[in-house]
Amino acid sequence: MGSNPVASSPETRSASTGWPLMLTAAAILMITFGVRQSIGLYVSPLNTSTGLGIANISLALAIGQFVWGASQPVFGAMADRYGSPAVVVFGGLLLAAGVAAAPFVTSEAGLVVTLGLLMAAGAGAGSFSILIGATARHLPPERRAFAAGFINAGGSFGQFVFAPLNQLLIGLFGWANALITMAVVALSTLPLARLLGGPPQPEDSAHAATAATSEPPHSLRSQLAVAARDRSYWLLHAGFFTCGFHIAFLVTHLPTEVSLCGLTSGVAAISLGIIGLANIAGSLGAGALGTTFRMKYLLFWVYFSRAVSILLYLLAPKTALTFYLFAAALGLSWLSTVPPTAGLVAKLFGTRHLATLFGLTLFTHQIGGFLGAWLGGIALTRFGNYSWMWYADIMLALGAALVNLPIREAGVRVHAGGEQPA
Repeated sequence: MGSNPVASSPETRSASTGWPLMLTAAAILMITFGVRQSIGLYVSPLNTSTGLGIANISLALAIGQFVWGASQPVFGAMADRYGSPAVVVFGGLLLAAGVAAAPFVTSEAGLVVTLGLLMAAGAGAGSFSILIGATARHLPPERRAFAAGFINAGGSFGQFVFAPLNQLLIGLFGWANALITMAVVALSTLPLARLLGGPPQPEDSAHAATAATSEPPHSLRSQLAVAARDRSYWLLHAGFFTCGFHIAFLVTHLPTEVSLCGLTSGVAAISLGIIGLANIAGSLGAGALGTTFRMKYLLFWVYFSRAVSILLYLLAPKTALTFYLFAAALGLSWLSTVPPTAGLVAKLFGTRHLATLFGLTLFTHQIGGFLGAWLGGIALTRFGNYSWMWYADIMLALGAALVNLPIREAGVRVHAGGEQPA
């Protein structure tokens, strides 16, 4: 009896495994992203306990922003070759180790190692590029933008849950015990990693590449060479730089901004939670709209809306309600840049090396993140407030909106003699 080719086709497998994969990836990102994005709530307790100063603590967290981005193309390449489960397991162990060790260090170097290196690299190994790459290769092209939005919404839900949870744990048990609890939670990514599937199979890789761009399978080196010569790819990097600057500045310094306005830490925790909740809608909306509208236009409006939101915040009275409304407006655009950015990378280059290529854009994202977190601490130390950071954020957001407009959304075919537009 002959085999049934339909039963074993990549399309059939993707239809049967799409939702379990998306749910698993979203759950992993909920944990890694939730733990990492709540760390700003520990800045004040860390400063009080260690006396290191806001600027020094900000530098350690800024290094963490950079490492989180730098680790993703590295772990993405490992996941593309060996499979995502092993990478996510390794990341979960690193994340738990860094968070658990942080309460026991009393120097800036100790914070750099625990929160700046171990925690950040661990969270990077279980973040966007690895999880979206693991899922996208099993899905048809028309579903990838939605899948990216769905997975991204998992991270947003993590921020919504973990920000008030961390604030509650700090209040009940102290900041050190709260961090140790987060380390235990981080270990829950280990059993989830097994559900992501094994390493990419040759036939799946060939199908994914052909479905997206009609190119034959090709090496990572040749794909990187093509991407390096593609102007649209670099424009995506430029826009994502601003996204990283914006998010890292806010997640690190919003609690301090709330305090400067004479409000309680509870307002900061609720605001971070609102950002996460609103971004669930923003991420799902961006993923759904990416199946209908050109993704570069979605990116334009996301970045433009950020500039408007910050301007309105600066003009408004600084009350708890203002912060909640500001958080809701920011949340709608918070990480809704991820689905169209990942979708455009997949459109341009296929999914075989998506974890690596999208990981590189996240590296640029986190160069911006490093500057956003670090310069925020310097601005506060030098000027006593964040006014200049807000002004810079507005200008960068407007620039990011404009640089996305020239991006082309055609595919790229890779041939032996080089690349040609599809």
